[in-house]
Amino acid sequence: MASKQPYTYSDTADEAVRATCDDASICKRFATSKGYWTDLYAQYFVRQVGERKAPEINRGYYGRVKGVNLLLDAFLEKTQCDCQVVNLGAGLDTTFWRLKDENIMPKKFFEVDFPTIVARKIHHIKTKPPLSKPLIETHSTDSLLLDGHSLDSDRYCIISADLRDLPTLEDKLKKFQINPELPTLFLSECVLVYMTPEQSSKLVHWVADTFPTAMFINYEQVNMNDRFGHIMIENLQRRQCNLAGVDLCQSLDSQV
Repeated sequence: MASKQPYTYSDTADEAVRATCDDASICKRFATSKGYWTDLYAQYFVRQVGERKAPEINRGYYGRVKGVNLLLDAFLEKTQCDCQVVNLGAGLDTTFWRLKDENIMPKKFFEVDFPTIVARKIHHIKTKPPLSKPLIETHSTDSLLLDGHSLDSDRYCIISADLRDLPTLEDKLKKFQINPELPTLFLSECVLVYMTPEQSSKLVHWVADTFPTAMFINYEQVNMNDRFGHIMIENLQRRQCNLAGVDLCQSLDSQV
């Protein structure tokens, strides 16, 4: 395990990264309201459909969701659900409920995100029966853990942690019974780009060193030198949100 070293991060920069969780949730909510794909649970995390999004945005999110789901479902089929899934920077993602409805649940589904986002998500789950009922249905005892900072049940776990602090992340995953011997799928949707190349490299190496059988799905920006990429970077910088890992997103080769 990596040695614990003191580190400091910009609160302003981290707050801007946390705000991207709302952007993604609002865009997905709008796209599902227009029938791009079906998500019965997005409405419980984002109440209002919000202002109209351009077709390019809707199609982009459709491709993102469809692509990740195809790979995730193939992994579950290959392992016959005898596996784990870890969603890094999960935000207000609704995948757990989809898998429950489709009866293709892994042994355990883990999510990790900043404490403030985790607290919001847990609040929604606690106060909305359509979210809490499926969770209770997959839990076999009365020892369900549900507090302001974490949720742990037999099949679903939400952890508040900073992905740049690997020792704490590892400690929390162990506490909630992650099993390194099980095939494990790691999901990362537009997450690593907000970390420095050194930080994301350490995270990926930790996965490779800790889990003998692992798959890593990374959905991320690429070809950032074109006009569209420059506009995206400028828009994020105006919100004080810098893409710390953008230098590795110049091409598919640089990302690999």
